[in-house]
Amino acid sequence: MAIEGYSMATLCAFVGKELGVSEWMEVDQARINAFAECTEDRQWIHVDVERARKESPFGGTIAHGYLTLSLLAGKLTGMGVVPGDARAAVNYGLDKTRFLAPVRAGLRVRNRVRLLSAENKGDGRVLLRTENTMEVEGEARPAMVAEALALVMA
Repeated sequence: MAIEGYSMATLCAFVGKELGVSEWMEVDQARINAFAECTEDRQWIHVDVERARKESPFGGTIAHGYLTLSLLAGKLTGMGVVPGDARAAVNYGLDKTRFLAPVRAGLRVRNRVRLLSAENKGDGRVLLRTENTMEVEGEARPAMVAEALALVMA
């Protein structure tokens, strides 16, 4: 999705503004299990459906916090946060990342993004800092907040 008027040349005009909200995405048990296998984090609260239903304070399995965090990459790209006229973009880091509420298996999440800064680094490179709020459908509290940094290149 493109953001109207948003380009490498106009980044500064968008500082302080909400860039958009992503589509909802279901975080189902299959996704949680696949993440557990990739990361070798097979803690029962994530992958043992029966035990989690009986013993978890959440009433079932929950997504890994890092799974929720990893969804930012695709959400930011899909939302057009990297300007369409950028040649490339690379992750630069994260600040102020907090996991505020669990994402129970089967729930849907979306990312709300605001551009905090666009710092010119020279040679056609700009460091973007975005505020990301991963919302959980039907929940008052977000699952996660994080400032993501990306270096975009013209």
